[in-house]
Amino acid sequence: MSSTREYGDMPAEEFRRHAHQVVDWMADYLAGVGEYPVLAQVRPGEVAARLPASAPDAGEPVDDILRDFRDVIIPGVTHWNHPDFFAYFSITGSGPGILGEMLAAALNTNAMLWRTGPAQTELEERTLDWLRQMMGLPEGFHGTIQDTASISTLIAIAAAREAAGLDVREEGMSGRDLPRLRVYASEEVHSSIEKAGITLGLGRAGTRKIPTDDRFRMDPAALERAIAEDRAAGILPLAVIATTGTTSTSSIDPVREIADVCERQGVWLHVDAAYGGSAALVPELRGVLDGAERADSLVVNPHKWMFVPIDCSVLFTRRPQIVRRAFSLVPEYLVTPEGEGVTNLMDYGPALGKRFRSLKLWMTLRYFGAEGMASRIREHVRLARLLAEWIDAEPEWETVAPVPLSLVVFRHAPRGLDDAQADAHNERILAAVNAGGRAYLSHTRVRGRLALRFAIGNLRTTEAHVRDAWSLLRRTAAETTADA
Repeated sequence: MSSTREYGDMPAEEFRRHAHQVVDWMADYLAGVGEYPVLAQVRPGEVAARLPASAPDAGEPVDDILRDFRDVIIPGVTHWNHPDFFAYFSITGSGPGILGEMLAAALNTNAMLWRTGPAQTELEERTLDWLRQMMGLPEGFHGTIQDTASISTLIAIAAAREAAGLDVREEGMSGRDLPRLRVYASEEVHSSIEKAGITLGLGRAGTRKIPTDDRFRMDPAALERAIAEDRAAGILPLAVIATTGTTSTSSIDPVREIADVCERQGVWLHVDAAYGGSAALVPELRGVLDGAERADSLVVNPHKWMFVPIDCSVLFTRRPQIVRRAFSLVPEYLVTPEGEGVTNLMDYGPALGKRFRSLKLWMTLRYFGAEGMASRIREHVRLARLLAEWIDAEPEWETVAPVPLSLVVFRHAPRGLDDAQADAHNERILAAVNAGGRAYLSHTRVRGRLALRFAIGNLRTTEAHVRDAWSLLRRTAAETTADA
């Protein structure tokens, strides 16, 4: 007779024993993640070289697998959970969120239809309505969970295309006479907007970038002129993307004035609040979404600054019927009996499969509560403004953008260096800091000049971490200057 292992799953008691091992490791990891080098200290190909070229013929003991996880995989991990991870907008794997992810993996549900995941569907609807209220958005916004803001924004632009009445759903984009379609966004817009245009058949030329003011915010008057110029040229304006918390500088577009333009021009307004929307959980920062209540759609990423493990992106829309019209396609084997009157999550995007992402969001919101979420985000904003004060107090350092949220953009600017020399100097500082493994920053360009990005948003980051990273930057700059 064949053993259970040959034909079935891991026996329950074996699973229990190894699960305890894994949870113990996870708890130790979260408590001591700051002891790891934040940036993986490996060369390209080094991890792969330590892995067999093919899978094993016979099953291997879990103890051996976990040993290789510790010895081979972990040295090649860049630790986004690290308190000194400042390179990109943070993603924190919080304790309650990780527990939710574990339970979701155990349940292994797919709520493509209500009947294939009743609790999953209804928990998603209720939890996203909690989030809507916490962000100060009015009733009427319908939310769905996607994987990332890139997909949420792609869905929004596809809905805008559907709303334009071009019958692209049935007839496609090619082989017929259609006007060129145009999406408008600021010069600071995220690259996902152009990628959505590529995917949807608009091409990169389908995104027109609008000039910004001295605070890197979209100019509404320039937007309206661009729309008028395009209409005169036979181009069809499709959507405007307003950003609250741009990636390079965390600038906040004037959404209310942009909404005025969109209403006059009859153009879909999508608000990219993937990062900045989380700040609306703090009552005194709710102005970050001023005017967003008039948007046709809005995206916010709880996996960025709400401490939910990646991936969890929320797409809100005031026009869910348009989104559904763009994406709903129901083969016979997925037909829902008439009269159920239920939500089928598969109807609101390109994915048929819908995993239980709402569980980790629900558990995180419940564990921290509205006040707990707000207090943590408020502290990150305080730390960013404190760092900006330290930078501006130094004669050879400068912030190069305002600090409305928790991102500080700055550079070292010693006297006597031209812009090209200063760019190279800051590149050397960045490379040296990141190579040391004690802190991890990224860079951007602001009005053509290279600048360093210091993004605060991890649950484990304290003032001491920010102070130590700032001291490291100053020492590295001095050493780099001395070596020049």
